[in-house]
Amino acid sequence: MSQRPYSIETLLSIMTQLRDPETGCPWDQKQDWQSIVPYAIEETYELADAINQALERADFSEVKLELGDVLFQVVFYAQFAKEQGDFDFADVVDGICEKLIRRHPHVFTEQAFKNEAAIKANWEAEKAKERASKAQSSSVSVLDDVPLALPALSRAQKLQKRCANVGFDWPDVDPVIDKVEEELVEVKQAIAEKNQQDIAEEIGDLLFSCVNLARACDFDAEDLLRSANQKFTRRFQGVEVLARDSGKKLENMSLSEMDALWDKVKENYKN
Repeated sequence: MSQRPYSIETLLSIMTQLRDPETGCPWDQKQDWQSIVPYAIEETYELADAINQALERADFSEVKLELGDVLFQVVFYAQFAKEQGDFDFADVVDGICEKLIRRHPHVFTEQAFKNEAAIKANWEAEKAKERASKAQSSSVSVLDDVPLALPALSRAQKLQKRCANVGFDWPDVDPVIDKVEEELVEVKQAIAEKNQQDIAEEIGDLLFSCVNLARACDFDAEDLLRSANQKFTRRFQGVEVLARDSGKKLENMSLSEMDALWDKVKENYKN
């Protein structure tokens, strides 16, 4: 096991040994399909964070490590399936290769498309066929198989995109902006009426409309909010630094004093 560089075969062998009922690792032995779902989600988010940090620092060494962690999750699940006699890692690779080849006829066959829009339409048509083949009844919805476990912003955007693919969409961005403004008015009205259930529902509608606005402007809502979170974090940490440098604690400062520091940090970032 000490001979490098290691290969995917080495990783698969390590996984088998970790799960060995007699000589494996106790923690790995007791895991199952459901128990490692939180780890798979966590590793995916850690990869996203590593990518964002790498783009800022121009250093992708952490991305390599996080990609390895995500790959290990795939191998872990493939091991479960192998033990059950359902499929193995090679079948996973075979399946994704077949899907990519089938969805890219403009690359792997002689089939030609007029433009990128035609390529995208073919891609969506192929995915629709896949959804139909999975359906257990004659009633097939374009919203079938949009994962419930997706982050709420991502799921909202995916639902909207699915509907847009069949023509249920705003013609341009202007009515989307109008819808956001309409939903904000309804939020204000619900707050004025002090009905908590209505307030919650209207804020949800507003968020959904904001996701639609991001999509209409060709942005990913999840990415936008992630960037906004990072910007807020940097600025607030800047406020903490300025307060500390002046010998003060935030909890002992007035809101106006903190606002002044906030404005100073914002100005520093602009310059």
